[in-house]
Amino acid sequence: MIRQKLQHRHKRNVLSLVALLLLSIASGCNQATQETQAQQTQESPAPQSEQIRVVATFLPMYWFTRAVAGDRAQVEILVPPGSEVHDYQATPANVQAIATADVLVKNGLGMEDFLEGTIKNAGNPNLQQIDASTGIQTLGEISPVEKAADHDHDHGHSHSHSHDHADGNPHVWLDPVLARQQVENIRDGLIAADPANKDVYQANAAAYIQQLDQIHNQFQQRLQQYPNCTFITFHDAYPYLANRYQLKQVAVVEIPEDQPSPGDIQQAVNAVKKYSAQAIFAEPGVDNRLLQSLSQDLNLTVQSIDPLEAGPTDPQHYFTAMSENLQNIEAACQ
Repeated sequence: MIRQKLQHRHKRNVLSLVALLLLSIASGCNQATQETQAQQTQESPAPQSEQIRVVATFLPMYWFTRAVAGDRAQVEILVPPGSEVHDYQATPANVQAIATADVLVKNGLGMEDFLEGTIKNAGNPNLQQIDASTGIQTLGEISPVEKAADHDHDHGHSHSHSHDHADGNPHVWLDPVLARQQVENIRDGLIAADPANKDVYQANAAAYIQQLDQIHNQFQQRLQQYPNCTFITFHDAYPYLANRYQLKQVAVVEIPEDQPSPGDIQQAVNAVKKYSAQAIFAEPGVDNRLLQSLSQDLNLTVQSIDPLEAGPTDPQHYFTAMSENLQNIEAACQ
């Protein structure tokens, strides 16, 4: 009886050993493939204690940084999406974020006026700064600014988007080709700050750049049917986009974002007539009722165009918003 039990146990042990051997052979065959896949996908996030801390100034910089960093860095945004970046006032939380960060990613070109004092207050001598616009050929003011004469600046409704930028217009992220250059600058800066994760940053940047190239090709193919389509906007954010795809931003009409007056609208009517504009682009958040009456007066449709300073924090939203911009530009230029 005991011998039978022992034999039975022995058989079971032998079977277990055989099963283990088979498993190890199978896993041995797959090991090289799995290792290669792991190297390619880099799915295992680094422990938080080992991750570098990165702060990005506002939404497009955050998208690009997150896309490149993946799960290898903790990325934080300074200016809440939808806040006016030009006039932003830094908070104590911003100072604290910069004080504890390893890397700061900024657009540069005078976009983030609040940064200089904030960085000084943070007192972080080891902070590495990435200027995403390094090496980009900037455009100055390419359109006359039509100022409404009857603005009442004392009532706080006026909100002008026109700012003097000594370094050129800062809205380079709205041109996918220049956005690619910004992503490359961010990639190189992260590699310099965290060389251990070079391969991941390179792979992530390459994947995002491929999408930027695709959206650029779509803009190029679809807008070449409308050469020199002329438009006016209420925000001087689109010279790079216009320049890239042979559109013409002929004027920037300064009207307040909320509660534009009939006088503001008349200013837009005058500009459309003066420059024979084919299209008017307003932004999300502008009072559309008056703009709709404007479009009826001029027999032009007012289309929405997004400067990408508000929206979800998912880096893929860049492509969603830019695709919508492309559709709206096509509709306006037809």
